[in-house]
Amino acid sequence: MIVQRRAVSAVLAAAALLLTAGCSAEGGGSPSGIGTSTGAAPGTAPAGRATEPAPPARGSVTVLRTVAEGLKTPWGLAPLPGGGLLVSSRDDGTIVRIDGKTGRKTVLGKVSGVLPAGEGGLLGIALSPGYASDHMIYAYFTSASDNRIVRVLYDEHKPAGEQLGAPDTVFKGIPKGVIHNGGRIAFGPDGMLYAGTGESGERGLAQDKKSLGGKILRLTPEGEPAPGNPFPGSPVYSYGHRNVEGLAWDDRQRLFASEFGQDTWDELNAIKPGGNYGWPRAEGRSSDAAFQNPIAQWHPDVASPSGIAWVKGVIWMAGLRGRRLWRIPLKGTEASAAPQAFLTGRYGRLRTVVAAGGDKVWLVTSNTDGRGRPEKGDDRVLELEVR
Repeated sequence: MIVQRRAVSAVLAAAALLLTAGCSAEGGGSPSGIGTSTGAAPGTAPAGRATEPAPPARGSVTVLRTVAEGLKTPWGLAPLPGGGLLVSSRDDGTIVRIDGKTGRKTVLGKVSGVLPAGEGGLLGIALSPGYASDHMIYAYFTSASDNRIVRVLYDEHKPAGEQLGAPDTVFKGIPKGVIHNGGRIAFGPDGMLYAGTGESGERGLAQDKKSLGGKILRLTPEGEPAPGNPFPGSPVYSYGHRNVEGLAWDDRQRLFASEFGQDTWDELNAIKPGGNYGWPRAEGRSSDAAFQNPIAQWHPDVASPSGIAWVKGVIWMAGLRGRRLWRIPLKGTEASAAPQAFLTGRYGRLRTVVAAGGDKVWLVTSNTDGRGRPEKGDDRVLELEVR
């Protein structure tokens, strides 16, 4: 239940390959298949779509450099306005600052109250909309009782290891589990705080609009249900999700989210306020008009998607089990061509991708999370040029 504190589409279809898929969470597997949606996009008028140009059907990825390496269970990444990156460690519960030029790492401190287990721990981080003046970092983490969102003061003038203040709980009561804790948070172009949650392994929670599990939540920075939410007085923005770990907006303020499937289809969705995305009654595309269909889908062993980023009409999606970076070109809120994979197997499991300005993104690997095969230098942050 809600517990809160403080003022809280006819386009290309890719041929399906192999229909064997194994597991649900973030494990490894064998080649499988992909597909794109041919249905109407949620929340977008046809006239709006027709006026939007599509990016090139095929793209490219160039690895420019390794920004940093030797990271343990990195999960969230937040670029600092003056340069540098903040990275959260799921299992250590710490936030590290990376010098964007030298790769030097400085541990800011540990977020108190984090209890890592399974897929839980210190997950997504985001800077306050007023960071320039308040120096607040928002963090989503698993505690002893739930998943919650807190904010902590970052004081860079204090000694390394002691630069994080005590967590101020903004929102709590999100169901926790060994699996499916969600964890991605981001401030949208409207200034509101969005959070992707998981159903914690209890499937029924995703369809229960009174539960915070298996949802995308929309909150004020203080943790209240945001004005204009589809269900009055509720933080729930969309529901019927299994496990959301990717959130990104395009240049017209439209929200997209990645979602882990179980045995058949992972999803990229265009999010409609109040939309029901089907889980557990539907996985991937469905003929049931009650559910919003994904704009692209993959078998879990080539995807298992975590973070996503939007860059010039393209969604870039990090694959954990799939160990590759997916490129999904869009026209409006529909896929305009078949998804294209890059870096397959080259860097192992990929957790987070964040737009870095222009044609660049930062990419975070995830090989020290207990499901990967770490190699020398893991885990790392890479800078890529993407087109």
